[in-house]
Amino acid sequence: MSNLDPDPHETISGGRVGVATEPVRELLEGRDVVLGGTRGMSVVRTLPNKERRMVGAWCFVDSFGPESVNGGPGMRVAPHPHTGLQTVTWLVQGEVLHRDSLANQQLIHPGQLNLMTAGRGISHAEESPTGHGPVLQGVQLWVALPDEHRGVAPEFDHHRDLPELVDGGVRVRVLIGELGGALAGQGSPARAYSPIVGAEVAFDRDAETRLSLEPDFEYAAVTLSGAIEVDRVLLSPGSLLYLGCGRVDLALRADQPGRLLLLGGEPFDEEIIMWWNFIGRSHDEIVRAREDWMAGRGFGEVRGYDGGPLPAPAMPTSTLKPRGRLR
Repeated sequence: MSNLDPDPHETISGGRVGVATEPVRELLEGRDVVLGGTRGMSVVRTLPNKERRMVGAWCFVDSFGPESVNGGPGMRVAPHPHTGLQTVTWLVQGEVLHRDSLANQQLIHPGQLNLMTAGRGISHAEESPTGHGPVLQGVQLWVALPDEHRGVAPEFDHHRDLPELVDGGVRVRVLIGELGGALAGQGSPARAYSPIVGAEVAFDRDAETRLSLEPDFEYAAVTLSGAIEVDRVLLSPGSLLYLGCGRVDLALRADQPGRLLLLGGEPFDEEIIMWWNFIGRSHDEIVRAREDWMAGRGFGEVRGYDGGPLPAPAMPTSTLKPRGRLR
């Protein structure tokens, strides 16, 4: 998925300033964003947030649905570029067809992970397939690549089998990285370029669990459905609960069925610039990426999508500068 804002604002992220070194409970409200114009699909963006831009290397979280796509085209995100990041696509309901400039075509279903590494540059498109189901719901996230890896060759991976733990009425799936406790040593096959973790926790009625955490990581939780009690804070969809560092475990419980996404990682030391669908380190780097995309250089071609590529928005008049993770 893309940042389709026609007037994207500069997002400056990274660095250790602002990292909560002890456990905290910061409830951050998401904002509604419409992808693809006024008639497009609505998402809730909880990262970057006006109060906090990153959690570990996680720098972008869009939750979409549940949305009725019965009788309509569903998702249609035209070919667009990425640099300096990985995209993580996770569905709760429905199907999404991925196409990219490496000639990959992959249909993703709930419980399967799409991981695309942009590296020095890739383009892709996402859409609901012909004959899609009536409801679409999921989340897409971006992971910033550290400087030493952000120029890697682009690649795409699809993972059907992920580490899973069933604990009574709770099911934990590890999307990327590794959790401790009963899941220790069962890391996700998805390739990560920095120490991070992402896991979905699904609850039956009146279910609870306690997850083992890494105290050097900072963590956040996003509820995908239902209402989940996270360290005694009731978290509903539309918000992100930042949990800080210094935790060895995390108590979770739910009165009704629901799903939660746990995100964590070592605080990202580097300061980055995130503008439109590019992550870089300087204004000039972002300018070059935009110029290359508009000139048809360096991002390949997405074949099979019924429509043209997305044009890049105009650059802002001010110079983009990397700063810290908080406003």
